[in-house]
Amino acid sequence: MKHRFGWTPDEIPLLGQGTWMIEQNGREQAVAALRFGVEQGMTVIDTAEMYGNGQAEEIVGEALAGLRGRVFLVSKVLPSNAFFDGILNACERSLKRLRTDRLDLYLLHWPSREPIKETMRGLEELVKRKMTRYIGVSNFDVDGLKSAQAVLKEQRLACNQVLYHLKDRGIERKLIPYCREHGIAVMGYSPFGHGQFPKPQTKAGRVLRQVAAKEDRTERQVALNFLTRDGVYAIPKAGKPTHVWENSQALNWTMSEESVARIEEAFPRPLGDTPLGMI
Repeated sequence: MKHRFGWTPDEIPLLGQGTWMIEQNGREQAVAALRFGVEQGMTVIDTAEMYGNGQAEEIVGEALAGLRGRVFLVSKVLPSNAFFDGILNACERSLKRLRTDRLDLYLLHWPSREPIKETMRGLEELVKRKMTRYIGVSNFDVDGLKSAQAVLKEQRLACNQVLYHLKDRGIERKLIPYCREHGIAVMGYSPFGHGQFPKPQTKAGRVLRQVAAKEDRTERQVALNFLTRDGVYAIPKAGKPTHVWENSQALNWTMSEESVARIEEAFPRPLGDTPLGMI
C-alpha cells in the first residue's frame, strides 16, 4: 500500500539528517557522520544548493558512495533560480555535486519573486525528466501552499519543509492540519532551534531536564520524540558521529502521557495565529 505522501511507509523514517553548516565540522568528520547516520536508519538526507555555496552537497555526494540506494535524498533550489530554465540548471548542478542522476525530493527553498506558475512548471519538468521523484516547497504558509497547488498541472506538492522546534510551535495551529488534509508531508528543520535550545537554568529548561531524567533519555532525544509524535519529520544536523548516535535513539521509545503534558505546559503552542517562523 502506498503512503499518503506518495512514498512507501518504510522508505521514509521520521528522523533524518540535515546538512546546514555541516561543512564547518570538517569534511572527513561530516562524511563519517552522515554515513554513520544512514547505518543507524536515518536515511533521509536533506541539503540545498545554498548550504556552504554547494559544499554541503559535495559532502553529501561523497557520503553517498555505495549508499545511494538506501537514501531518500532531498535538495532545494534558491528562489533566485526559481524560473523555468533556472530550476533545470540548478538541479543539474546539484546532481553533479551530489554525484547522482536523480533526487528523491526537490524543494523551492523559500518563496520567490518569480511567478509561482513558472516555478511549479519547472519543478514538474524535473519529474518528467526523472531528475527528481517528488517536488515540494519550504518555508511556505497555508496561503503560499494554496497558490502553488493551484498552478500545478500533473504533480502534487509532496512536502513543505518548515521551521519547527519546542519554542516555535505555531505550525501546529493551521499549517500541519492543512498539510495533513491535503497529503503534504511536513518536514521540520532546526528541531533544536538553531541556538534557541532551552537552557538548563530556565524554568522550561529545568522541566525538559526533569522529563529527560524520568524517561532515561537526553534532553535532545526528548525534544525530537515530542516534535515527531504526530507524524512530522525532523532533520536535525549532526556533524559528529556522537551527536548522530544521540539523535538516532530519539524515536525507539514512547514518551509517557505525563511527560508529554509537562512538555506541552512548559512549551505551549501560541494561542493565536503567528507568522511562519523562518531561519
